[in-house]
Amino acid sequence: MAIIFKRTKILATVGPITSTPEMLENLILAGVNGLRLNFSHGDYDERTQQIEWIRAASTKIGKPVAILQDLQGPKIRLGMLNENTPVVKGDEIVLDYAAEHNGLTFPVQYNLAEKVQVGEPIYIFDGKVRTTVIEIPSETAIKLRVENDGTLMSKKGINLPDTDFGGDILTPKDLKDLEYGLTQDIDFVALSFIQSPDDIHNLRQILVAGGSTAQIIAKIETKAAIKPEVMEEIVKASDGIMVARGDLAVEAGAEVVPIVQRRLLALCRKHGKLSIVATQMMASMVDNPEPTRAEVSDVANAVIQGADTVMLSDETANGKYPLETVAAMKKVILYTQDNAPVAPIHDIIAKNVQLDAISTAAVTLAEHLKVDAIIAETKSGATASNIAAHRPNLPIISVTSEVKAAQQLALSYANRTYIRPDSAEAGFDLAKELKADGLFGNDTAKVIIVSGQQPGIIGTTDTIKVRVLA
Repeated sequence: MAIIFKRTKILATVGPITSTPEMLENLILAGVNGLRLNFSHGDYDERTQQIEWIRAASTKIGKPVAILQDLQGPKIRLGMLNENTPVVKGDEIVLDYAAEHNGLTFPVQYNLAEKVQVGEPIYIFDGKVRTTVIEIPSETAIKLRVENDGTLMSKKGINLPDTDFGGDILTPKDLKDLEYGLTQDIDFVALSFIQSPDDIHNLRQILVAGGSTAQIIAKIETKAAIKPEVMEEIVKASDGIMVARGDLAVEAGAEVVPIVQRRLLALCRKHGKLSIVATQMMASMVDNPEPTRAEVSDVANAVIQGADTVMLSDETANGKYPLETVAAMKKVILYTQDNAPVAPIHDIIAKNVQLDAISTAAVTLAEHLKVDAIIAETKSGATASNIAAHRPNLPIISVTSEVKAAQQLALSYANRTYIRPDSAEAGFDLAKELKADGLFGNDTAKVIIVSGQQPGIIGTTDTIKVRVLA
């Protein structure tokens, strides 16, 4: 078998260091399958240019690439301070939406007085300064007791792990960014600080009303979202999840993150949903040309746990070694997938009973017959993603007539997608084409084709064929 490519995909963040057409093309050539646009930064003209560059590079290389719009969400920050201000345990400070910095009164970019309750914890500067709400003295201000010594600085983030935002997580900025995204070729929208499935339903209504077919990625980063009775409902309501380990560690405690990651990846496989593991996967490579041993283990564990995608943030947005980071991550993925099987799950995949039965049979048959690849004819991408949920130890080659489906499948486990017109023999024709191009090597190849008797009609997958390519 000649086909060798990584089954766990790479999502890279675009930033100042990679915002040129040459760098974006080189990232895709190095192994990136999707690009994240962080809407906490940048302006629309910049984003429009980046999207054009990504699509041009994708077309030039002949490789579908996903674009993810990452909404900022209610990422609450301090305002501008006159100077860095030390605080000590026992200090009483005020965060005021309507005030400027004056002594121990600090401006904040959100009216917390409308949401917080006395007794709730508030963590400032990624948890470096921990406080407790002791009073709500006005309609725009809250008073906090400082629980440890530290320093407050301008624009530092604030986490509110026990505060109920009551579904109010789409800020005016997010709504404006969504309106812009509706005019662009966006494949995924990542929703920040989700607390319940209702947050996803609200966003989906906006996307559908705007005529968007973008899929929703739920970022899991709050204590509310990881409650057992809530977590699975969020997975079911979304099209995929992102384990946003940075804010999750601050809000819920770093010790819970590995267990939450494992549970979320298993739930995504159970329900046939996309899974992305994010935050500090190779953070040391922002400044160094080699990853740490711990980072290599982190990426390898995500692969073994069955993640669809692993994500790079500062490493490719601001780091000194973006291409080297992608190459290092790809090297770890390839070695791990060749030497350690994906951890099994014991739940029946529950997305679609008929489609799951066909996918299960196809993967089982592929393993018994030792075929070279599974070829999935798919219109919406559902057939290919359902096969991927079984985490087969061989390539899934998907053929679709829909450009959007091809781009969304770019982040799906083991999928390599080709865009071809709908036809009764689309899968077999593609297999012959790839055999002629040497993708299966020089020997006889065997493939399994999963298709429907009504090409181009969503939801009609009903056939498994075994084909030999001489």
